[in-house]
Amino acid sequence: MPAWARAMPHGPVRQGFDEVSGRSIDLMVAETSFATGGRRGHAIAVNGSIPGPLIRLKEGEPVRLNVTNHLAEDTSIHWHGLLLPFQFDGVPGVSFPGIAPGQTFTYDIPALRQSGTYWWHSHSGLQEQAGHYGPIIVDPAGADPVQADRDYVLLLSEFTPMHPHAIMAKLKKGEEYFNRQKTTATDDYPLTGEERRMWAGMRMMPTDIADVTGSTYTYLINGHGPDDGLEYLFNPGERVRLRVINGSAMSFFNIRIPGVKMTVVAADGLNVRPVEVDEFQIGTAETYDVVVEPTGAAHTIVAEAMDRSGMGVATLASRPGARAPVPPLRDPVLLTMTDMGHGGMDHGSGGHDGMDHGAMDHGSMDHGAMDHAGMDHGKPADPALAMDHGDMKMRDTSLLPPDVEAGPGVDMVAAMPMDRTGFPGLGLDTVEHKVLTYRDLAALAPNDDPRRPSRSMEIHLTGNMERYMWSFDGKKFSAVSDQPIRFAYNERVRVKLVNDTMMAHPIHLHGHFFELVNGAEPMHQPQKHTVIVQPGSTVTFDLTADEPGDWAFHCHLLYHMHAGMFQVVSVAFPGGAQ
Repeated sequence: MPAWARAMPHGPVRQGFDEVSGRSIDLMVAETSFATGGRRGHAIAVNGSIPGPLIRLKEGEPVRLNVTNHLAEDTSIHWHGLLLPFQFDGVPGVSFPGIAPGQTFTYDIPALRQSGTYWWHSHSGLQEQAGHYGPIIVDPAGADPVQADRDYVLLLSEFTPMHPHAIMAKLKKGEEYFNRQKTTATDDYPLTGEERRMWAGMRMMPTDIADVTGSTYTYLINGHGPDDGLEYLFNPGERVRLRVINGSAMSFFNIRIPGVKMTVVAADGLNVRPVEVDEFQIGTAETYDVVVEPTGAAHTIVAEAMDRSGMGVATLASRPGARAPVPPLRDPVLLTMTDMGHGGMDHGSGGHDGMDHGAMDHGSMDHGAMDHAGMDHGKPADPALAMDHGDMKMRDTSLLPPDVEAGPGVDMVAAMPMDRTGFPGLGLDTVEHKVLTYRDLAALAPNDDPRRPSRSMEIHLTGNMERYMWSFDGKKFSAVSDQPIRFAYNERVRVKLVNDTMMAHPIHLHGHFFELVNGAEPMHQPQKHTVIVQPGSTVTFDLTADEPGDWAFHCHLLYHMHAGMFQVVSVAFPGGAQ
């Protein structure tokens, strides 16, 4: 028995992870405690570490993953981004029953059909928040188009001493509980008195960027807090590949290495045409591979939480102990009128929306549905301040299509949602340097399905922030668990996601990659399994439904999924076989 197995669950958990590989891999899930940054609390470890082990696989080869549950409750593992038979996808109640205490379940995965950077995590309860996650690398069967001298994983997550169910309870009582950046009459935010009254009249907070913040989270890189001294060693002149995985429960991160350019070479595990950037935002459950060529003695890797309430920190070091300055947290982000779904109007903080108007698909905009008659174009230059916000269109549920349930779970509607794939992410539209946007991405290899979609569908992301209710089309999963979204086998569908809320949602479809409609020519639209839908905006993707079975489809913000933003996608088997 290995030392970590003897030490669990009473021994101290290790920060960081080992690597496991081979045709048969054993994973053990157990209770533990974890400490970093002066915080200590309950945690769940796999093989004695947080994160759990790096699982290294090979394209074209099968693997058996034997997961033993030492918890007092059911558990599971979902292999995020891997293409595999649905019964091994690891979602209790959808693809299998789960793993009961004391039991071992074997995920018998046939020859892998992909390579790249992925990750794994629990899909049971709120275990993912407690440390039940880890990285995956699938090495290509042939030559890797990305050449590097060093290859590192940079897995982002959070730790909190608060039990996940206690967090959920606090969010249900008051979704602003963890927001320590609220506006007040004497704060320094660049808001006029009229703007403050506008937000107050809408019962909203322009600083409501993240549900759970650095007030309770310590942000981690590979299980290490910002003061733990995590290093990635290099020799000057080397090319270093960083596989960045957002394995957090609730956090978006802005990634930068001051003084070092990053070349994005893969998104969600699949190769893209190289794009040089200074910074990029990574949503929960996304992955990006970047190549850097550091030249100095040391460079700080900054993973700043989107709401700027904290950061993860590591160092690219040319020798052990070398350090570079750690930049301070930037000013907090403020939401704007664009984030409320009022088209290009962005008057809340003087910023701009970052949209690529030249690349926008204006043909897809439903101008007939816009309430032009109610807009007084003769009013002052700032129409946001001239509106009667007590009766704003954002609360007019008549704007919703008839299949969206406009009940108590819907407290806002985007009146003029627009494609914002040219937007770099909340807080990054006014920085001076180059920030990645979805419009920068193009698939390296041509996509394998040239067909035009045969039908289209629209799905609304809905919520009531005050009641902490989240849903698709106004219906929580508990109300539609027996009504899956159905696709015929191998049909080609264009899906439009409409975000009627003021929060960014990372939407994940299990078992498939979809092609993001982002302005790239159709055969090189980037393929992703997770996409950020910005507040008050739309995202469109083309899906080939060629993986039969039942698959989860959900927001990857853990507490949003737990609160109801979850659905099942059912893809028919060829010829009706089961």
